[in-house]
Amino acid sequence: MAHWLIKSEPDTWSWDQHVKKGKADQWTGVRNFQARAHLAAMKKGDRAFFYHSGDEKAVVGVSEVVKEAYADPTDETGKFVCVDFKSVAPVPTHVTLAAIKAAPALKDMVLVKNSRLSVQPVTDAEWKLVSKMGGYKA
Repeated sequence: MAHWLIKSEPDTWSWDQHVKKGKADQWTGVRNFQARAHLAAMKKGDRAFFYHSGDEKAVVGVSEVVKEAYADPTDETGKFVCVDFKSVAPVPTHVTLAAIKAAPALKDMVLVKNSRLSVQPVTDAEWKLVSKMGGYKA
């Protein structure tokens, strides 16, 4: 299983909205080619940190891929894909970007090096450490 981080502005689509949906959400609207490649690499069962960007800047939950990449219905060009996610669990203690940047073991995390990328891979070691920091037990 691979691990990922997906970012959303809470006023656009928040963790609470994701949870209330109660079933799979289409992760649409990604218009960056690097992020598209990450979406295309996701497999059913992969887990992703749900990250609130904007003012909060924190990992707030964990989601799971329930449908692999397919054509994004919001993309008129046909160049981009989306993936369906379902919420798994909240992260009991939100893990802020500041806390991630302060952890020496996370200095090479994509979130630290390229914080603007909306879909990014997370290594197994990073997943374990961020999960521990947030009190999330897989």
